[in-house]
Amino acid sequence: MILLRGCPLSIVILLVSAVGCTMVHRDAAAPSSAQAPAPPAASAASAPAKAPTAPATTGPAAAVATTSLAGESSRPALTEDSTADDYVAFAEAANPGLQAAHFRWQAARERAPQARSLDDPKLSYTAAISKDMRIHEVTVEQMFPWFGKLDLRAAVAEEEANAARQEYEAQRVRLAYQVKQAFYEYYYLSRSIEAVRGNRDLVKYLGDVALAKYRTAGASQPDVIRAQVEFGKLDDQLRTLEDSRGAAAARLNALLARPMDTPTPWPKAVPEEKFDVPDQEILAWLHESNPELKGLDHEIVRGKQAIALAEKDYYPDIGIGIGYMNNVERMEGSEDHMVVGMISVTLPIWREKYAAGVREAQLRHEAALKMRGDRENMLAADLKMAAFGLRDATRKIALYRDTLLPKARESLQSVEAAFRTGSANFVDLVDARRTLLEFQLMYERSLVDHAVRLAEIEMLVGRPLPRKGEVLPSK
Repeated sequence: MILLRGCPLSIVILLVSAVGCTMVHRDAAAPSSAQAPAPPAASAASAPAKAPTAPATTGPAAAVATTSLAGESSRPALTEDSTADDYVAFAEAANPGLQAAHFRWQAARERAPQARSLDDPKLSYTAAISKDMRIHEVTVEQMFPWFGKLDLRAAVAEEEANAARQEYEAQRVRLAYQVKQAFYEYYYLSRSIEAVRGNRDLVKYLGDVALAKYRTAGASQPDVIRAQVEFGKLDDQLRTLEDSRGAAAARLNALLARPMDTPTPWPKAVPEEKFDVPDQEILAWLHESNPELKGLDHEIVRGKQAIALAEKDYYPDIGIGIGYMNNVERMEGSEDHMVVGMISVTLPIWREKYAAGVREAQLRHEAALKMRGDRENMLAADLKMAAFGLRDATRKIALYRDTLLPKARESLQSVEAAFRTGSANFVDLVDARRTLLEFQLMYERSLVDHAVRLAEIEMLVGRPLPRKGEVLPSK
């Protein structure tokens, strides 16, 4: 007391310094948002080119600046030689839906430093003034949650961030599947247009032949009419397919975050990649790597931590404070300085409230367990269907490529020769031509279905598949 007499400002400085130290310690414990990682890059096989070097950015805008650069400057050019993986890399660089998932993940990462930090200390000032006395009091108080509460809060927030990361990964593999599906369907449209156009031109030529024969009494009028009708049907089909190109390109451009009317070249080929893995092994990959299931695993762990955190509400929080009091008695002309220590506790008396909080956490945890089981069953069923579709497409590719298409071409050539010599009628020629067109389109459809099913399996298992393949020309 003697040391403090005559220097009351020293106590105020001490208290303010204590508050400053607490704040500095809290800020040092929380990582800066500038350290947040940029969006994970595309896979090595499809990674886009590096963005130009940008001026150094610090503070909360650093992660946003990095992401913006990736979206605007590092997208590879797309040409007619670009593969589906090139299109996926292009989309991953700037798709707004994927970026939104990334920012949600980064936002979730910032909750853990907040959760593990103490509340701000409380600084209060009290003055009591009377005729004979004047009292001034300054206090600083810091509340401390019950032992383990801060760690549990941080653990809950970290699991939420981990779940958000898996949501981002799920969005990324879903985007890759959507881009590949749109790319392969765009390829199928191009092959359909080419096949229908070729058959329309063939029918026109045969119709001209029938008309020439009719003029020389070598063919009947119904043959000429059938040729004209068939030509009209094929021409209408071709116009429909050609008109649908804009809609198909718009779908692909939307996934690529480009204007709808951006010119999109026709893909040249679709890879028929060899993949022969037992269903049980693929299912094991699903359980190990599917990002949706991994995210639900983090939700389950979060639920356990949330139950433990809710149980901590039964225990009080503890407050520790220090105060300075200045007491001046005017009548006696004396002045006293005092330092006061304080301890306070909250009173957790609303037991039903805390019990309800525990029950809520337990029910949410149980819901996460059930959701995980449901999604695992549904994803496994989807994987079985995709694997069946892949096997079916593989079988049909071999069937059409090695058997049906060669036979259909041979049949058409034979009927054409017979028609020119008059030993076959025009109906036989139309049937042979129609069969070849159907087989051509079914072969292309099987190629596309095979590639789409592979992309779907990759999306479901959440990782690239171990396979080898070759790009096969269209038949």
